Amino acid sequence: MSKPPLVPPIKCQGIKTKLVEDIQRLTQGRPFTRWVEPFCGSGVVPLNLQPSKALLCDSNLHIIKLYLDIQQHKLNALIVRDFLTAQGATLLARGEDYFYEVRERFNSAPTSLDFLFLNRSCFNGVMRFNKKGRFNVPFCRKPERFATAYITKISNQVTSIAAVISNSDWEFRVADFKDTLKSAAHGDLVYVDPPYAGRHVDYFNSWTDQDESDLSKALAALPCEFILSTWHSNEFRSNLSVEKNWSADRFHVFTKAHFYHVGSSEDLRHPMIEALVTNFPAERLPVTEKSSQQSLLLREETKSYVAV
Repeated sequence: MSKPPLVPPIKCQGIKTKLVEDIQRLTQGRPFTRWVEPFCGSGVVPLNLQPSKALLCDSNLHIIKLYLDIQQHKLNALIVRDFLTAQGATLLARGEDYFYEVRERFNSAPTSLDFLFLNRSCFNGVMRFNKKGRFNVPFCRKPERFATAYITKISNQVTSIAAVISNSDWEFRVADFKDTLKSAAHGDLVYVDPPYAGRHVDYFNSWTDQDESDLSKALAALPCEFILSTWHSNEFRSNLSVEKNWSADRFHVFTKAHFYHVGSSEDLRHPMIEALVTNFPAERLPVTEKSSQQSLLLREETKSYVAV
């Protein structure tokens, strides 16, 4: 059995923890000199694939600042442990009023520590910002949230990712996805995990049909190989852009079903069939998980299928 994936200290909607092994299989044997992500989000994919050189971008400046602070040794496990211990004790004593006090403090003068505290004590771990760029997720209503074991878990996650980042040539940058893709060059491998069209998005992750179209055109024109994560279908509807943009013979679409456990409501936690789109073939992509409600082998949705 393979070891569990490395988990980052922040929670994000749509985090690709359950697809890491499949993405890793896709990259095996692919020669590339730099890993490029225009939507790095939690960073779970590069943290597990651990490329020696990477360009990791996102429009959410708070995510990028958190990883820059870790990379530049401004933030470490001891600092995180002490901060969350103190803040957790105050939260326990004062309850949700203190959560909103920290939220206002963060929105006035954001820091990576307050960002981590809010991300771990807000409702269902949702990361959402309004049109003014202010964090607006309500409290999870668990004043006892920061128990010793929970703080230790988060601190250990910081230690693990700090070790990966310190041993790698990684650049973190706040950037629009179009600018990031323009910088992609021959020899890069681009991994793209955009916001899902048709699902809730926030200020930093606003996503339109035009964005979807622009992204598809930019990916198709890349001078290098790419992997795209997107949603394929669920029990209610299908993602029409998959058929529209990726049905040509030179593209390959693989699908897999799983659940999302982070979301603002239960209606966002149905089984979701994910798609991994590439501009290169993969001979074998074994299944790594089956949904408890839907047994779906990972397969190639093109003229030939992947052996399992």
